[in-house]
Amino acid sequence: MGKKLTAAQEKLEPGFYGLKEAVEAVKQAAFAKYDESVDMAIRLGIDPKRSDQMVRGTTALPHGTGKKLRVLVFAKGEKEQEARQAGADFVGSDDLMEKIKGGWMEFDCAISTPDLMASVGKLGKVLGPRGLMPNPKTGTVTFEVGKAVSEIRKGRVEFKVEKAGIVQVPVGKVSFDAQKLYDNAHAVLESVVKAKPSSCKGRYLKSVTMSSTMGPGVKLDPVALSKLWS
Repeated sequence: MGKKLTAAQEKLEPGFYGLKEAVEAVKQAAFAKYDESVDMAIRLGIDPKRSDQMVRGTTALPHGTGKKLRVLVFAKGEKEQEARQAGADFVGSDDLMEKIKGGWMEFDCAISTPDLMASVGKLGKVLGPRGLMPNPKTGTVTFEVGKAVSEIRKGRVEFKVEKAGIVQVPVGKVSFDAQKLYDNAHAVLESVVKAKPSSCKGRYLKSVTMSSTMGPGVKLDPVALSKLWS
């Protein structure tokens, strides 16, 4: 463990933090020379192997992520023009698919109109493992491509439970003021809680940790957080 990380951990109080206190602690403990991202790791009381307990969705961060995302849209005709007008970085169909098959991956998010998904689906082995496959459940398979591009530009983020039952979501940058980070984190937690599967029994929020990219993890009280939406 590095000296800087050790020093950062010494700034933290033992035990759990409330959401507002956790945000302040993460900002104070950050030590990197660059503007670190702030992320939340939420461990859920579900069985991710069960299809009826899959947790995934999207949430609009009130203050964005602080990162400019490169948006790709698979579309033709009028929808191609709509995507360009909305500010998509890359728009096309067969041409983009061929580039991706050739190893090109210079984008952070992919959107597709439903009529092209039969072709886009063939890229599953490439896009799937990277979390880039368009999906109707996250609003990235839609004919409303302009709206989807705009929402992503404004700070819409996707979340999906991993094999270990953990959801990891960015909530901003260390340079954000505490209130903006609080608002973003609150929005993420609310969306994850609303996505609770009906088949999930017992405690849903098992543990919640917030941290900057290089900084130590700050533990939040999952019981107290659960009461915010009970």
